Amino acid sequence: MTTRYAKDQPHGFTNRIERVAIVGAGGQIGKVLAEHLLKNEKHVVTVITRPSSTNKLPEGLQVSRVDYTGEDDTALVEVLRGQQVLIISMSVHAPRDSVSKLVHAAAKAAVPYVMPNWFGHDANNDALCNDSILSLIRDNSLSEIKSLGVSSYLLLVCNLWYEFSLGGGPDRFGFDFNKRTFVEFGDGNISINTTTWSQCGRAVASLLSLKELPEDETDQSPTLSQFRNNCIYISSFRLTQRDMFKSVKRTTNTTDADWTITRESAEQRWREGREAVKQGDWKPFVKVLYSRIFFPNGGGDYQSKRGLDNTILNLPVEDLDEATAIGIQMGMSGDVPFSH
Repeated sequence: MTTRYAKDQPHGFTNRIERVAIVGAGGQIGKVLAEHLLKNEKHVVTVITRPSSTNKLPEGLQVSRVDYTGEDDTALVEVLRGQQVLIISMSVHAPRDSVSKLVHAAAKAAVPYVMPNWFGHDANNDALCNDSILSLIRDNSLSEIKSLGVSSYLLLVCNLWYEFSLGGGPDRFGFDFNKRTFVEFGDGNISINTTTWSQCGRAVASLLSLKELPEDETDQSPTLSQFRNNCIYISSFRLTQRDMFKSVKRTTNTTDADWTITRESAEQRWREGREAVKQGDWKPFVKVLYSRIFFPNGGGDYQSKRGLDNTILNLPVEDLDEATAIGIQMGMSGDVPFSH
């Protein structure tokens, strides 16, 4: 891939991202991304939302109400024209072809960068994505972007969201805070990476604040273009289930005696859930997604293999117990969406 330099760009080129469009800013992660982009004060952020949407949006955003689910994308293309980045952050319940329509519209509008609806697993780990039933989602989005030949993609690898997963019931990180039960997967000592919503927001805002291109051949500073058509690896914590449990006990001032602790095989949980999904029962999908990440050497700890981009993005070291307290509160109040 030929390196492009700012010095060689046409007159009027500005070596920074100024205009960002986001779809899904009323959702869980989308709202956080929009808030941090606004906080940066370096971008004009345009939210693209359906005319019928009643989601509450952060103040300070430009709002364009467009039906992006229909066949006629004329209005959508017009809104995207001049945007430098399109972030797609949509509900898992969104129509399956929504991302495709947005990607095609971005290409028609000549948007240079697209962040498709991927905020999680290591997209470079084929075995993990295959076992987690995520490969088709990844491959469909990326193949369309590549085939259109206009936009570059950016994938945020943040793994499972920490507070969301901690508070999301036993099918996620194994905790039920109202019942004070804890399901330990295997011996509970498999390390994984996990990221808070806030860290994801900071990462995207920082990424889009980098220079787009190096100034010239001697410029070694980080740029957005170095991540084009690849993954950005971030993390809040690298820890085990037992590390999580220690934090939970510190935060709740409890001991093992206050909890009902059981142990299950991560591999068995995954096999049973995967078989049910194959038979058309998608209820165990969350269990499949989470149990697979806790396989020994299963790719949940991408930090050890890939390294992290936290330093490049100037991400802070977070307080585990503070994040744990948020997860516990979410779990006890039932604030976690799609929990089982």
